[in-house]
Amino acid sequence: MGELKLMKGNEAFAEGLIRAGADAYFGYPITPQSEVIEYLMAEQPHLRTGMVVLQAESELAAINMVYGAGAAGKKVATSSSSPGISLKLEGISYMAGAEIPAVVLNVVRGGPGLGTIQPSQADYFQATKGGGHGDYRLLVLAPSSVQEMYDFTKLGFELAFKYRNPVMILSDGVIGQMMEKVVLAEQTPRWTDEEVEKLNGEWATIGRKNMRERNIITSLDLVAERMEKHNIHLQDKYNKMKEEEVRFEEFQTEDAEYLLVAYGSSARISQKAVDIAREKGIKLGLLRPITLFPYPEKRIAELANQVKGMLSVEMSMGQMVEDVKLAVNGKVKVDHFGHVGGVIPTPEEIVNALEQKIIGG
Repeated sequence: MGELKLMKGNEAFAEGLIRAGADAYFGYPITPQSEVIEYLMAEQPHLRTGMVVLQAESELAAINMVYGAGAAGKKVATSSSSPGISLKLEGISYMAGAEIPAVVLNVVRGGPGLGTIQPSQADYFQATKGGGHGDYRLLVLAPSSVQEMYDFTKLGFELAFKYRNPVMILSDGVIGQMMEKVVLAEQTPRWTDEEVEKLNGEWATIGRKNMRERNIITSLDLVAERMEKHNIHLQDKYNKMKEEEVRFEEFQTEDAEYLLVAYGSSARISQKAVDIAREKGIKLGLLRPITLFPYPEKRIAELANQVKGMLSVEMSMGQMVEDVKLAVNGKVKVDHFGHVGGVIPTPEEIVNALEQKIIGG
């Protein structure tokens, strides 16, 4: 067993970056994720591993620094909360188009606009449907514990470099601010320049040693036919993600007659709702998507052949529920329950909503 430490979710993400061998973090403070950069500054990882930590002058500057470091084949990350991610979206779209790997954390707060600093899950569309311009996708991981905030840093880098694509970790103010015990793994060494050249030299901007052919990393191509070919290549990559990277977790679905679908902090609350419902004689189960893209649509479609109805529980006005409905394809009733503006649902409210909207609806 590794080192055990009590940490906030934001702190666990920051420590996870260091121990995953990150080369750099570029960010800008915004509630409720400011502890990420605060922790990194206090830990001084440049003394531990040589990792660079820099507070940029803005979110726009931060994401473009990430673009540059990622283009050099380095492990690089940034983090923000909802309005800050909105500002970063142009750069994220550029990175997806240029196939640059990076890890981006969004600790979601309530909106739209500046909204509130309280927790929300209303950035689901932004994360999973593109958010920025163009036909692109992010691989999206949704942690539901402080441990996963730590674990998903290393996993995020692995997936980002496997697919040469930005990976978003979609958290929220609950997971970012809560404290839990975290098992910390041993330090993963940062890549040496020689390892970067060996692993990423075919595409990264690593210099022209021995007058090698230069790598030009851009998302711009003014020849329509080439741009179409590139877009088709990207879609093939996203389809490969759908085949190989779907992750989810199930709770008491074996005999379930009704199903909750929830991710992140809503999934934690929904687990208690399952227990309450079963005490009342309702055979309720829970499916927790871990990857929001690619989405576990096949498993949800299978469960639609077993259960009588599904309730999507999310702290939004109803976003993920659309993907649940697409997966179910009309086989059973699907509805949504959630709070917005930073209000967190209770397990009892979820059970009441299930009884009213699904069982009695």
